[in-house]
Order: sequence, then structure tokens, then C-alpha cells
Amino acid sequence: MNAYLSNVIERVNRDHATEPEFCQTVEEVFSSLEPVIEQHPEYEKADLLNRMVEPERMFTFRVVWTDDQGAVHTNTGYRVQFNGSIGPYKGGLRFQRNVNPSIIKFLGFEQCFKNSLTSLPIGGGKGGSDFDPAGKSEAEIMRFCQSYMQALYRYIGPDVDVPAGDMGVGGREIGYLFGEYRRLKGCFENGVLTGKDLSFGGSLIRPEATGYGAVYYLQCVLAHEGEDIAGKTIACSGFGNVTWGICKKARELGAKVLTLSGPDGYIYDPDGVTSSDEKVEYLRVMRASGHDRVKDYADKFGVDYYPGKKPWGVKADFIMPSAVQNDVDREQAKRIAQNHIKYYIEVANMPTTNDALAYLMGQPDMIVAPSKAVNAGGVSVSCLEMSQNSEHIFWSEEEVDQRLHEIMVKIYNSSVEASERYGLGYNLVAGANIAGFERIARAMMAQGIF
Repeated sequence: MNAYLSNVIERVNRDHATEPEFCQTVEEVFSSLEPVIEQHPEYEKADLLNRMVEPERMFTFRVVWTDDQGAVHTNTGYRVQFNGSIGPYKGGLRFQRNVNPSIIKFLGFEQCFKNSLTSLPIGGGKGGSDFDPAGKSEAEIMRFCQSYMQALYRYIGPDVDVPAGDMGVGGREIGYLFGEYRRLKGCFENGVLTGKDLSFGGSLIRPEATGYGAVYYLQCVLAHEGEDIAGKTIACSGFGNVTWGICKKARELGAKVLTLSGPDGYIYDPDGVTSSDEKVEYLRVMRASGHDRVKDYADKFGVDYYPGKKPWGVKADFIMPSAVQNDVDREQAKRIAQNHIKYYIEVANMPTTNDALAYLMGQPDMIVAPSKAVNAGGVSVSCLEMSQNSEHIFWSEEEVDQRLHEIMVKIYNSSVEASERYGLGYNLVAGANIAGFERIARAMMAQGIF
């Protein structure tokens, strides 16, 4: 490996040893960049890579709220504004018990490259808290969101930083956050948050967008191979908005989703989750219940349920991990390869460990597509929401969907072109890393050293 690249990765692993998720994603991205760095010695002279792995700023703050019994609770809030060289910081807020600085930094770093790939004018950021909305009342969630925004509002704005939703933060939470922002600022800046309700500046198909975009990207891969999605089978994980969006679009296009998963295990539906609108829409009921268990689907529809297991031993045409980071390790990757799976399409942020990803990419007949490209549909529609807010217009579902499809095709094409330009062949992982990096690098170099 190029000495400069190697030294940067070594420094990150040493100095951020307590942040394993962040180290993992830095190594995954930078390991693709050797041919780029070799052709651009000016990047080393400007120490571009060391500048790129350090956030422009990161906030940690106390979030104090009161439960329905009057007890006071204290959580930690985070926001990382990682890189604003191509636009205002953009990235979701995650409310989940396991949120910590490493997860926030890894998500923020990955968001920079994802947002760059969209070709839209947005930089990378991320945020959240170790607060878990599950089991909390509406009033408790509202009070927490209000307290969180009281700390955050000073650092965000339509041209500064535009948060959105992520795991644990849906339309309900965005509404409470926006209401508190409006109260504190005394003005209606509806471009400060995305994922809003349609009644106050939201966009159509935002909840489905990540899943829709993943399927559109998959269609590009299939077109390259001379295949069609109709009649094919998909193994998914999770049952949140992302998987729901995949199921909706897969049903529309004639594909069959066989599996869903949760913290409790996974279900296998041989007829397909996509065999009826009732089944697809039941995912929303499961999410809204707050139970966070996939067994509910098995109980309702009488399908097989596998407690404590993951669905990666299921044979399907496409594997689409769409739940959480590090969901597929090397042993599970071996099971996927043993089933002679041709298409491994990452959807969740960093769902595959680095050693598992390397193993799968080493399979001679397997095509691997990376999450930073595949799941960019969500942030793309968030940016489209920002455009509608700034222009005071409202696009139809068909208009938003068409624009999303066009963006996903561009992301796929730019990744293929970048990989081929550097002599790497049809390598979608390296191509996405390179294409995302090049745009950020050009912007940073043009704006001087700071």
C-alpha cells in the first residue's frame, strides 16, 4: 500500500483505538484509494487524508428530561459536523441505547462519501443520543426531543447543518424536534430538518426512499449482467423503514422478499413478504408497536421463526443486509458463499465487517455493492425535500420517485466509471469509494488548507 495511505490508516487505528467502528470504516474507504493517491502527490503535500479523517467539529452535550413519574434522567447527545466542503452538513440523528462517539464518527465519515456520490450539494454529518425511544410514552419522547434540541439548535440551520431521521428517529421525533426549534428561534425555518410531516414541509416517499433507492441500484447491477428483478428472491434483515421500502418496491417489480429479522431472530416466509399489501404494510404496524420483535410477523402470518439467528444461511438470489452495522461477519459470509449467492447488496450502514467484506469480494462469481452507494436514496430525497422547501414548491410522488431513480443511476454509473478509470475493472466497492472521495478532495483542495 502507498506509504502515505498506510501511515494515515495506522495513525487512525492507534489514536482512535477506542472507536472501532470509526477505524473500520476509515480502513474500508482508504484501502481503495491507492491508485488515486499515487496519481495525485499534491494530496500528500496538503496532508489531505489526515485532514479528511478529522471532523471539522463535534459536539457532545447533556440531555436532561423527566419521565411521566417525575424522575429525572440524563443522556448524552452528539452531533458531528464532519465535512462541509461541498455543502451544509447533512446526516441523520440516531436515538438508540448503543450510540457512542465511535458510532457517530463512523456514520458521519461514511455520510461524507455517500452524500458526495449523490452529486447534490450536501456535506457530511451525523448525530444522536444513547436515549432509547422503545417503551417510552409519547410525552416522554416529546420531552426528550425538546431537551435535545435545546442543546443542538445553536449549531444547525438550512445553510449550516440539516439533520434528518435515522434509527429511533422517525416522523414523530422529527416533528417534536422541529417544534422545539421553531419555539427557540421564533421563526419557521422548515429547511432545518428533513423527514418532516407533509403538513409542514415534508416530501413524499421519504420514509420509503432508502429502500426504493437500494432496489433501483440493484436494477442497475442486474442490467449490467443482462438480468431482470422480476421473479427473483431477496433475503433481507430488519423490518424498519428501509426494509419496508425494499418490500414495497420489490412487490411492485415482481420480486419476492423471503426474510425479515429483528433483535430476537428472523422469519422465513416462503410465499414472500411481498405476496400481499397486507404483509408489506404490517411492517409499519410492527415498527409502531415498539415491541422491536420480528416474531410478531410469524405469529400473525403463520410462517417459520428462528429465534436468536440471522437469515444469512437462506438461499436467495440477492442478499440485502438492511438493519445494523456489522450484521455479517466472516463466518456468516462463508455461509452466504456456500449458497453460491451471486449478488451481495449492502443496504444498512457498514453491515459487513471488513474481513467478511474482503472474503465476499474475493469470491470469483460474486458481485458486491457497497452501502454508501446503495443506501444513498434516503439522503437524496432529504436533499430533494430541502430543494422543495427553499423553492416553496411540492413535487408529486411520481416526480420525487423519478428524481430518486435518476440519482441512483448516476451513483451507479459514477462508481463503475471511477473503478474502470483506475484499472480496477467492475469493482463497485472501490468505485464508490473513489468517486465519493474525488469530489470531496477537489473541493477541499480548491478551498485552501484549513
